[in-house]
Amino acid sequence: MQIDVNTLISQYGYWALFIGCLAEGETFTLLGGIAAHEGLLRYGGVVLAAMLGGMLGDCALFFIGRRYGETILLRFKKHRQHIARANRLIRNRPVLFVIGVRFMYGLRIVGPIIIGASQLSPRKFLLCNLIGAALWATIFVSLGYLGGQVIAPWLHQLDHHLKQLFWLLLIVAIVWGIRIALKKRNK
Repeated sequence: MQIDVNTLISQYGYWALFIGCLAEGETFTLLGGIAAHEGLLRYGGVVLAAMLGGMLGDCALFFIGRRYGETILLRFKKHRQHIARANRLIRNRPVLFVIGVRFMYGLRIVGPIIIGASQLSPRKFLLCNLIGAALWATIFVSLGYLGGQVIAPWLHQLDHHLKQLFWLLLIVAIVWGIRIALKKRNK
């Protein structure tokens, strides 16, 4: 049975993208954009799956932060100063912080927990999270889509060269194995 990668991507791509965006996301959204460029997935579907995955992941972390945030954040003793700064930003600019947290490296997971622990209202968080997720998904999927124009031809060439590299490595491994076997036999 031969597995066709294109069929797998077109059948499970949206679900894989959704699940990947629950926690991390940037890599998945970029790859989803490339898949949309290649015609394996639809651009709008990729944006929607990434947006929903990112939004639901952040909502789950927000509510975990509301319930257990103080306990969780106490474990980050080295980062108390950063957490205090984040709390000041949430108090002073809650809309910008909630929308922007998904773009801040290192705060993608802990950011929504900090926001939940800050006792920001769920209504305000949900609205800002929706806006942030829509912007984030659109930007990163578009970057992947545009990058697909550059990456796709390279990937097609790489696929051709990988087959040749595989055969070369297989031959080297066989020759090496024979050499080791002959050395053991001669001893």
